Amino acid sequence: MSEKPTVLFVCVHNAGRSQMAAGFLRELGGARVEVLSAGSEPKDSINPVAVQAMAELGVDIARNVPKVLTTEAVRTSDVVITMGCGDACPIFPGKRYEDWKLDDPAGQGIEAVRPIRDEIRTRVEALLAGLLPPSSDD
Repeated sequence: MSEKPTVLFVCVHNAGRSQMAAGFLRELGGARVEVLSAGSEPKDSINPVAVQAMAELGVDIARNVPKVLTTEAVRTSDVVITMGCGDACPIFPGKRYEDWKLDDPAGQGIEAVRPIRDEIRTRVEALLAGLLPPSSDD
């Protein structure tokens, strides 16, 4: 893994779970980590309830745009986290893969999305702790 690890979050529509995870990792990891997200069948826009749930915690993902998953994105990533995209994700030897079983926030109200958001945050914090050494300025 390079000095600055690259993490790719993938879900089918790249409109909810993967966008929330990328938002948390950008917020918590700052410049110490490169963050990508993509979907096997991306939607036209981010789930507005996911945007609202993240805004409640001060994380702005409103300007993000769903992106299509490419082989190049997987190839350049050190860690690939999937969230329900199944076999659509290409596999490369030497990469670290994790599959996070998370409920899909699509079509859900804010009360249902908050626990998904909170679970994602907990997983991102654990991922970050394992990726980066503690910094002296934290």
